[in-house]
Amino acid sequence: MPLSNLHQCRWGTDIATGIRPEQQVDKNHPTTATSADKPLTEAQWLVRFIFLESIAGVPGMVAGMLRHLHSLRRLKRDNGWIETLLEESYNERMHLLTFMKMCEPGLLMKTLILGAQGVFFNAMFLSYLVSPKITHRFVGYLEEEAVHTYTRCIRELEEGHLPKWSDQKFRIPEMAVRYWRMPEGKRTMKDLIYYIRADEAVHRGVNHTLSNLDQKEDPNPFVSEYKEGEGGRRPVVNPALKPTGFERGEVIG
Repeated sequence: MPLSNLHQCRWGTDIATGIRPEQQVDKNHPTTATSADKPLTEAQWLVRFIFLESIAGVPGMVAGMLRHLHSLRRLKRDNGWIETLLEESYNERMHLLTFMKMCEPGLLMKTLILGAQGVFFNAMFLSYLVSPKITHRFVGYLEEEAVHTYTRCIRELEEGHLPKWSDQKFRIPEMAVRYWRMPEGKRTMKDLIYYIRADEAVHRGVNHTLSNLDQKEDPNPFVSEYKEGEGGRRPVVNPALKPTGFERGEVIG
């Protein structure tokens, strides 16, 4: 997908979540920029996170559903793709539920989410039917946007622009502590954003890699082990280690 389309997606998200022009990042480099003339408030960040995560849980579910039906029709195994795609969707939903513990959206935001999800679900459904490769590539770019969004939040936390979240008395939701198994002493809002950003980095690598594979025949390299010479095994690859995704020859023996 052209970068201009991704920029339009960010622009639409900025409008939907009430981000003012002076709070938007450099329009010439919207994907990599992490600073703006004016920082967001905690409330604005929560609204943005909730809107983004309510949409982010859609692609994995759509792809997993369609591959599940495809597997049933062909009477063949899916080679491990369905589990990873549904886990991605579940993980994004956990992001949403975590932020929901901190903020209750109003009627307007719920209406925007309903409309956006309806449009996005059908767009993903049709796109995946036409070209799974292009759809995975597009989702990889969206996850890249998410990584930079959370990077900006971390930067504003470090610069002291979000005093409520920097307060030692602030407690993140207990469900987040249990889900990510966050150790004692590492349960600040900044730590939580680090965990969520790491998840988005994994989704980015997964989708870019899946886009590089044969959509019908290749196994999912993130749940597969391949034998190598002398009885050894090549370990399962870590998608977070390569933002642009692994090429087919790197992960399929």
